[in-house]
Amino acid sequence: MSDGDNTIELKITVPERQFIAKEYPANSAKDPFKKDSFDFELVQRLNHFDYPNQGTTSLCGPAALFYSILVDRPDIYEQAARELWLYGKTKIGKLEIVPTESCKRPSGSFYRDSGRLKVSGLDWITLASLRDSENIIFSYGSAEDEAAGVTMWGMLSEWFEKVGYEKVFDNISLSSSKLEDILTLNQYQQKGYVVVSLISAGMLTGLPNTDTSNKNHWIVWNGTITGTDGTTLTDQVNLDTIVNLKCFSWGEVKPWVKENKPLSYVLNHTFGALVFKPVL
Repeated sequence: MSDGDNTIELKITVPERQFIAKEYPANSAKDPFKKDSFDFELVQRLNHFDYPNQGTTSLCGPAALFYSILVDRPDIYEQAARELWLYGKTKIGKLEIVPTESCKRPSGSFYRDSGRLKVSGLDWITLASLRDSENIIFSYGSAEDEAAGVTMWGMLSEWFEKVGYEKVFDNISLSSSKLEDILTLNQYQQKGYVVVSLISAGMLTGLPNTDTSNKNHWIVWNGTITGTDGTTLTDQVNLDTIVNLKCFSWGEVKPWVKENKPLSYVLNHTFGALVFKPVL
């Protein structure tokens, strides 16, 4: 630009892309972090077309947190996601999310043999970033990582509290739940509290039956455990009563318990829950 005898040089700088998968160069056809793909996924998410989905990763703990934030404060969810994409870091309340370079430059395949993504760019940016930034021992740098993604209940509780939730109850146990435990959680759910339950994933529809002692998955209740006909459970309920639970898991909110399973089956696969009052 010329101003009389003076020449003014304008430089427009574009911030460096924060997330680039090693196998898929920036803006290539299969780049999972392209801006247009990210923007589309975020719009879909904010319209509740879908929900946080860990895909083939072991990021159910971060998924439970980001699902809760999405439901309670979609504005905060959007801000956190956009800041992570733009700057590679964000802060929600007192929870700082600053992923390492290995998380921002993940290795390995992001696609299944069918061509579908193992985990979306949006979910990697949010879920993996949280798990990685809070992981002292391991970095989270591949959609195929397993051990690095497992979330213990103490850490999950801390995440919820840091972002602004108030923990009001905790009956997480090393042994399976008893009827009175479930009845207590039902009461909290009816009062509008956030119930985040630790289960064995084998009880969920579409998943193979697994050892009921495996405490390996987090879900967020979206209703109470009831009889399949809507019957309310009481302390006199028969443990052979067929039940179900509408909850959040793997990107969907639906009745997730395998069909025709009795209450005793659900009890054996459940290990209590963390209960929070949403005060974001």
